[in-house]
Amino acid sequence: MFTQAPSKFREIIEAKKVMENEANAIKKCAEKIDENFPKALDILAESDGKVIVTGIGKSGHLAKKVAATLCSTGTASAFMHPTEAIHGDLGIHQEGDPVIYLSNSGTTPELVFLEPVFKSRQAKIVGILGNIKSPLAEKVDCVLNSSVSLEADPLGIVPTASFMVSSALCDALASSLMKRKKFTENDYARTHPGGQLGRNLILKVKDVMHVKKHIACLKLGDKMRKVVSEMTKFPLGAACVIESDKLIGIVTEGDLRRALNESCDLDSTKVEDIMTSNPQKVFPSITLGEALHIMETGKSPISILPVLDPDNSDLLGLLRLHDIFSES
Repeated sequence: MFTQAPSKFREIIEAKKVMENEANAIKKCAEKIDENFPKALDILAESDGKVIVTGIGKSGHLAKKVAATLCSTGTASAFMHPTEAIHGDLGIHQEGDPVIYLSNSGTTPELVFLEPVFKSRQAKIVGILGNIKSPLAEKVDCVLNSSVSLEADPLGIVPTASFMVSSALCDALASSLMKRKKFTENDYARTHPGGQLGRNLILKVKDVMHVKKHIACLKLGDKMRKVVSEMTKFPLGAACVIESDKLIGIVTEGDLRRALNESCDLDSTKVEDIMTSNPQKVFPSITLGEALHIMETGKSPISILPVLDPDNSDLLGLLRLHDIFSES
């Protein structure tokens, strides 16, 4: 006898079905991409101005995201609300700025109304439309087909699959524009200075390192008691062993713990007995990303690096893994 599956299992199945339907809709959209796609890229890439992205309702929410994606990937862009545009916000648009229309129906009255206005300002319009036989499809300069056969929600009417398809098309445009403009990681970092990627690519070791006067420095022959004292005074996780300002070795907290666990004599054990000679080091001019790579790709991961002067190899300071990821 057939018994209904427990609710939690049914909901899991339904959730997977929604995602599969959306994924299939994107796949079908990819199969429909034609020569209009590079034409759209021409319109967007050849302008010296910014790209205006507009839509209303759910398409409006997507338009905001698209404008943000374009801005962060090398294409100046701004969202314009269609209703506000006809009451003053049209000033955002400068003559010749290309426009992206987002409309599932292809009949959005506000966008239809604005079409001749944009054209009078020498703007070319790319329409990402769910209906390629619609008033907007006939008026815009280039149509990208975002139509879906069915939405992914239980009623088949909520903008779900259509939203994801339009979003994917816009991501494809943004990605292709990045390639056309030869947009690099360094370019991306300049638009994301507050993110970790931007931090790793923009900031140098010298910007965040602890300078020599603020780190524990020892000399050959110093006893364990002084090692403990100096590392307590400057609690950065390591002490540098130097001679005439040149780095001889490094003692980490791990080295110190191992020595203490082995019951070393504080007054007879010398720093050279526990230090690591010729440790990995960095120069102040390299990026945090490069320093992080050095930390992660050695024989074993390390979390602290001495910083040396590239001209004379004098010790300048210390860089910790924590300093790379700290926002302070």
